[in-house]
Amino acid sequence: MRITRVWGAALLALGLAAGPAAADSSPSPSASTDGGAPTRAGTSFRTATEIDQGQQATASGSTGDYLYWSFPADTGQRPTVKATVKLPDAHGAETWQLDVYDGLRRRQSCQYGAQTRTAAQGAASVELACVLRTVRGWAEPWANDPLPGTYYIRLTVVDLGAADLGKPVSAEVRADSKDIGGAAAVDGSLGKPLVPGIAVTSEQDEDGSKGAVLSSFGSDDGWSSGWWSDRWVWTGIGAVLAALAGIGGYVLTRGSGRPSQVPPNV
Repeated sequence: MRITRVWGAALLALGLAAGPAAADSSPSPSASTDGGAPTRAGTSFRTATEIDQGQQATASGSTGDYLYWSFPADTGQRPTVKATVKLPDAHGAETWQLDVYDGLRRRQSCQYGAQTRTAAQGAASVELACVLRTVRGWAEPWANDPLPGTYYIRLTVVDLGAADLGKPVSAEVRADSKDIGGAAAVDGSLGKPLVPGIAVTSEQDEDGSKGAVLSSFGSDDGWSSGWWSDRWVWTGIGAVLAALAGIGGYVLTRGSGRPSQVPPNV
């Protein structure tokens, strides 16, 4: 009886020791396989998967699903969003659409790019793109100008046959931006970037209550919305050049002084 208890305790200890090892050897269902890039997409604005600019995210889903991602964009940047949808082997004609929303969940128009495309029957994939307007540091309340903060990507099919509904698809999404700089600078600045939880956090500063946690991503050096931009540098250079041009014009037009043929007493 005593020997049986000893063997039971030993087997139990071995089982507890092997348990974590076996669990560690099996891959986690939420683990990323692309160097840290997200491999899932959200199903709404609130559950949108966060990605960084320059990071390619992947996700699997079904036709008819709404796939959501979010990324940060700062003042002076012109974001470009690209998406590739890999379709099943057998399918009919499908129309896919890529929409981009700002931090206020206002749909932003694309300057150019194929925002909506129809994949022909049997096509292997469909590619979409949207180049947004340059993000401004400030705008009127009634305007729909893009402002610094979080931007949401929504990818979905908008037209397909009933037989293709629910078929598995995979998507790749990437957001990049071009720094436009002072060429798109405006007077004024946004008090806070439009990121999730910013309103609740502002109230917390006033009454000390606990607020929501802000979005975990943003610019590495902080949000740059403010009065300074490289437009001030070009304005200073222009002022110096204008002053030099004025001095040069004065020197050329004033002449050598009193004409020699005029008598001194005149």
